[in-house]
Amino acid sequence: MATELLNGFGKVYLTIDYDQANHWVYNNWIGYQTYTGIISGADACLLPLQQQACAYLLNDNRQVLGPWDHAVEWIVTDWGVRAAAQGLTHFAHVVSPDSLAAQSAKAMLLGLEGRLHLRMFSDMDQAQAWLREAQQQVVNQ
Repeated sequence: MATELLNGFGKVYLTIDYDQANHWVYNNWIGYQTYTGIISGADACLLPLQQQACAYLLNDNRQVLGPWDHAVEWIVTDWGVRAAAQGLTHFAHVVSPDSLAAQSAKAMLLGLEGRLHLRMFSDMDQAQAWLREAQQQVVNQ
């Protein structure tokens, strides 16, 4: 069952769902993202990752409006450290390529480099294929 987080206006800004068939957590971020909303949402997605012993995150920013540079440093120095420590290894980040959110995602990618396997995609099918390939490599080891 998906978790929905609401902003101050009572609108859903994030849904978090564990996809049992694919064994990954799917985050769908929607609209403008505040610093406190990003912290609450990112922290909330750690719970299903931990509960399911899941190493794979599919983060969808295609519906995000505007940049979220204000939270990149926190994601890199706080959230990313905790996520990796609890077992997250692969992070597929889907964006609209020409969006301001994509620029924020590039900064995050650079900051998390070396800590997680993180790739940015403009196509959901490609992101899912990358996660499946990573899962298959673990199975084949």
